Amino acid sequence: MTHKFPSFMTASFTRQPPEGDEATTSGNTESESASQPRDTSERRVHQRFVAKLHGKPCFWVLIGEERLPLNDLSLKGFALPAPPMLLPGVQFYFILQREGVPDSIRGCAEVTGVFGNDNPSAGCRIIQFEGQGEDLLYDWLVTHVIRSATVRISEKDAAAIVSGRSLV
Repeated sequence: MTHKFPSFMTASFTRQPPEGDEATTSGNTESESASQPRDTSERRVHQRFVAKLHGKPCFWVLIGEERLPLNDLSLKGFALPAPPMLLPGVQFYFILQREGVPDSIRGCAEVTGVFGNDNPSAGCRIIQFEGQGEDLLYDWLVTHVIRSATVRISEKDAAAIVSGRSLV
């Protein structure tokens, strides 16, 4: 069976992981020399989804007192308009919010890269979730795929898309 994936599943990024790479980052292992600089390049494993519904932002991140719309979101990371303090390698506490939903997801993320000159975006890898945040994010993304699809899609198919490898 062949699936035509909706446009919300085709975000474009500058850097792509090597074929067959399972790592979310190419970070050095503890056994490698501490003198080597840490590579914070993004290595997407899971599909990222445009964080808009009907052309309007539907996922937000709260960093300190600043609430920013997300550009995209996946099980392991997100991208957002880059405030000046988000530089590659910076770790920060975040709260994810979904428009119209009282739940929030809390955790810690690391900036893996900043892309673009006029309107830079920061790609971030989620390092740690608080509580059941990872499960809640999974549920949010499955719901988002179903709501955003241009063709009827089952929850089982949406879950497979969310859990599957990046198509980009």
